Amino acid sequence: MINTSDNRHELDGKSVLITGASRGIGAATAREFARCGANVVLAARSLQATDVVADEIVKSGGQAIAVDCDVANYADVEKTVYRAVSTFGKLDILVSNAGVIDPIARIAESDPEQWSRIADINYKGVYYGLRAAMPQMMRQGRGVIVNISSGAAVNPLEGWSHYCSSKAAALMLTRCADREYGQHGIRVVGLSPGTVATDMQEHIKASGVNPVSQLDPSVHSPPEWAARAAVWLCTSDASDLRGADFSLKDEAGRRRVGLQSVK
Repeated sequence: MINTSDNRHELDGKSVLITGASRGIGAATAREFARCGANVVLAARSLQATDVVADEIVKSGGQAIAVDCDVANYADVEKTVYRAVSTFGKLDILVSNAGVIDPIARIAESDPEQWSRIADINYKGVYYGLRAAMPQMMRQGRGVIVNISSGAAVNPLEGWSHYCSSKAAALMLTRCADREYGQHGIRVVGLSPGTVATDMQEHIKASGVNPVSQLDPSVHSPPEWAARAAVWLCTSDASDLRGADFSLKDEAGRRRVGLQSVK
């Protein structure tokens, strides 16, 4: 059961950019914003898959476009922000969701190029999103940025040095951005959704490394929970959470979002 008695109506007509929007949390978040009446820009490297989600939203009566974007390339991110503004006239919300964990490996066995590539996506991709979106939001005098975080940002896990360290760095970016731009009407917040039933969990399970890989799939929350939380964080109900790392692992947090059915 999901409680919908909140301020989702505030998002009607807002322009929202979501990275990593071709599947999982990103695709679910795009659908959720569209249901609230927002205009959605879906960005991902997998343009064909992202087009499918955007078309689904449009056929349901929403407004959405898909953009080919590699968040590890600043020019791509800047171009995507420009597309959002040129198409919908503004950029009210950015959800930096793009993130990867493969290949899982202990440090001495890791591939330096692959390790660095993951840092480029998970960490520098968040910075690029902030850097590209903030000037536009400052011109508007308002904006919300939600950076998808993780419990791995504060908990070291075997085989996840790339993921844990990049998420920790992204969390500090969230806090620095709030410190620098909170007074300009820009709210920056992290969302730590816990373990979510996405393709990433399948890769983690297959690795057999660390306790997370041993979890039963039934304990993972659906992507729609994270999507619901991302939408809620962009309403006035969450205005006190700027600079925070909001967690859905906490029952009080889930209740605040309106997720009344909890595991």
